[in-house]
Amino acid sequence: MPNVQGILETALYVTDLPRSAQFYKRLFGFETLIEDDRIHALRVPGNQVLLLFRLGGSTRPTEAPGGTIPPHDGRGQIHMAFAITAEEVETWQTRLAEQGIPLESHVRAGQGGHSLYFRDPDGHCIELATPSIWE
Repeated sequence: MPNVQGILETALYVTDLPRSAQFYKRLFGFETLIEDDRIHALRVPGNQVLLLFRLGGSTRPTEAPGGTIPPHDGRGQIHMAFAITAEEVETWQTRLAEQGIPLESHVRAGQGGHSLYFRDPDGHCIELATPSIWE
């Protein structure tokens, strides 16, 4: 069987692209890879990309220089998690508070893991988690 190297892209569907891109750039310091009226792609450490698509903006095939990208879309309160170190859990709690982002929940896993949950401007459930939640 061929190997999978990891998850390269994660997508969220948002109502206001500039607002959402600014939220993630301000909170995490992500840099913009591409942006237009349909998509903002943000570089996430570890050779990963967060794709922010305008809700309903990709429901038709998109012609790209190398081929056609199939249609896609998503609705509802989607969940995703960013990995953080155990040593920075408190630092992230402080960062969220400084940015005026309410912490919705702090879960402590039995094996020493931590998960911090909050909402982005579209109500998506965003988690900052120590990888030990899965060990």
